[in-house]
Amino acid sequence: MRSNRSSRRRVLTVAGTIGVSAVSGCANRISTLGDDPGSNSSRQSNATITFRLTGRTSTLRERYVKDLNETRVPWDEDALAAAVNGTPYTTQFTEPFVTREPSWAKHNGTYYHLDEVVVGEEKVTHPVLRLRDEGRIENGEADAPKHVEKGTLPESDQKAVEVAYMAARARGNVGGVPWGLVQRGGYVYRNAETAKASELLDGDGPDYVAYRDHIWQVETQRETFYEAVYRPDAEPVAETADEIEEVLRGRLVGARIDPESLSESERDVFREAQNGYTAEQPFPEAFVSILKRLDERAYIDGNVTKDAGTQDYPERDVIRYGDEYFEYRLRLDEASEK
Repeated sequence: MRSNRSSRRRVLTVAGTIGVSAVSGCANRISTLGDDPGSNSSRQSNATITFRLTGRTSTLRERYVKDLNETRVPWDEDALAAAVNGTPYTTQFTEPFVTREPSWAKHNGTYYHLDEVVVGEEKVTHPVLRLRDEGRIENGEADAPKHVEKGTLPESDQKAVEVAYMAARARGNVGGVPWGLVQRGGYVYRNAETAKASELLDGDGPDYVAYRDHIWQVETQRETFYEAVYRPDAEPVAETADEIEEVLRGRLVGARIDPESLSESERDVFREAQNGYTAEQPFPEAFVSILKRLDERAYIDGNVTKDAGTQDYPERDVIRYGDEYFEYRLRLDEASEK
């Protein structure tokens, strides 16, 4: 099972590993910062936090369980069938159940927890495409070296050019790069059939390609990769709807909050949070109380004078509020020293 994919509650205990665990504070702590003018604590801080509730649902299974008899999913169906039936099956490099979070599925009346384990490694070589900017096309194409237009290439090559272009554009510049697509500073042809059909990888292929009003020199090279081998796993965890709800609550749900136990101002915070509730330090008493109920004490007892930044944290967590479930986020929109 994915023991390394810890819940937010466990992650939060590792001080300093997540930015916002150091970016926190409360009205009481802020009010005492000026007690010692000669210390660093004399610097006042300012932070704005947005609390947002999403994914409202009355049961967890309707949101987190895929019924495979009714829904198509972007998983390796052969891997799934093999895992359910106990048939030997492996995938290389690509995880069979690609997801950033735990996965559950219902198949023929049984509920499964889906996972994969690494059972080996393969040393392989793949072609890598990189592009070098030869400059903007001027005066039409009269002065440009012999080239092909990106749109005339096979579809797989067109995708490769687009990805390699993003890598080349960022080379030496400040800016974002889609690193999930960009690898080794370009595009990696991992599929043998795609590589075989490529014109850019052909020994007699074009040396230059035109894209986005620039001419790009084509560079290809075979490089060594070490790829994990995965075995899919489907563990039966429940046979009924009530059983899977219990499983999901145990795995996903953090705080359980009874609206009747809240003050009117605290209930107002939850109502506003469905569209986004924002508070500035020092936080209102009602919001401090909510943070305590969520066990988000890093926002209450920490120091916001340093290490502040814009973060969404946690990426996703689930609470039970009355008879409904919500995912929630806390976003630090601003933190600065004065």
